[in-house]
Amino acid sequence: MRKNFLLLALSFCFATASLAQADSLMNMLNDVPAENEAATATFKATRIIDGSSVENLALGVLDFRIDHRFGDINDVKNFFGIDNATTKLALDYGITKWLMVGLGHGVFNKEDDGFVKIKVLKQKKTGMPVTVSYVGSMSIQTTPAPSLPAGDTWLFSNRLYYTNQILIARKFSDAFSLQIMPTIVHYNLVDSTKFSNNTIAIGIGGRIKVSKRIAVTGEYYYRVTNADMLVNGQTTYNSLSVGVDIETGGHVFQLMLTNSQGITERTFIGQTTDSWAKGNIHLGFNISRVFTIVKPKEFRDGKGSW
Repeated sequence: MRKNFLLLALSFCFATASLAQADSLMNMLNDVPAENEAATATFKATRIIDGSSVENLALGVLDFRIDHRFGDINDVKNFFGIDNATTKLALDYGITKWLMVGLGHGVFNKEDDGFVKIKVLKQKKTGMPVTVSYVGSMSIQTTPAPSLPAGDTWLFSNRLYYTNQILIARKFSDAFSLQIMPTIVHYNLVDSTKFSNNTIAIGIGGRIKVSKRIAVTGEYYYRVTNADMLVNGQTTYNSLSVGVDIETGGHVFQLMLTNSQGITERTFIGQTTDSWAKGNIHLGFNISRVFTIVKPKEFRDGKGSW
């Protein structure tokens, strides 16, 4: 339990320290784009809650992320879920203005994952009405192989999962943004007599700013196929999350309530075993610390101050 409190305290330290940054950065992020410029800050983080947003890290920027989900708040024996928490540590990096990659390790099912995000189109005041990105990811479950009958073999490919998403977002105003996420999650190992290897889902997420630094967020994934999929005999449900983004000088501290304890796409989209209707809700948070690895060209050329 002390480890979980330490993570929570660390998150608030990050948020508090970032508040001291200059307001000029916040004003720059909130600028309305000129006629021929692309829309900026459709969302203030690279994730809406669990799923990706159309935002990319800038070129040369490294983002160290801590994503944390506590257990079921109804679990009194485990101190309302605090003793039964999961964590994911991740490193994301902006290779170019349009290409971002990331690697992560999650405690939930001992899973390693990697992804690539490509910004395909940018919303503009005239001409292009939306921003479009592609996200492709792969994850590997590293839990011990199950005991099998004599003669059966546990294949490495049974541990692999793949996700492909198209993110389509529009910034309607400085206060309101909306995103739709057509998604396919491929599971190499399923009961093929009952379920498909491919779970097709449609996600929708949004942000409403209620003040200069605070926004309310929401995210929901509706499964078109495999809606009745079982995980270890348990019924699965569509993932629904609501949250609050707290902007702290260009960084975002995210708090949320969700029925999904898993953090990778294959877990929260297709394998959520808790239900809002039954009160099985998890408190969680995302925090990040950004490091500039490669200075922007204008600073390298001496055209800006560092």
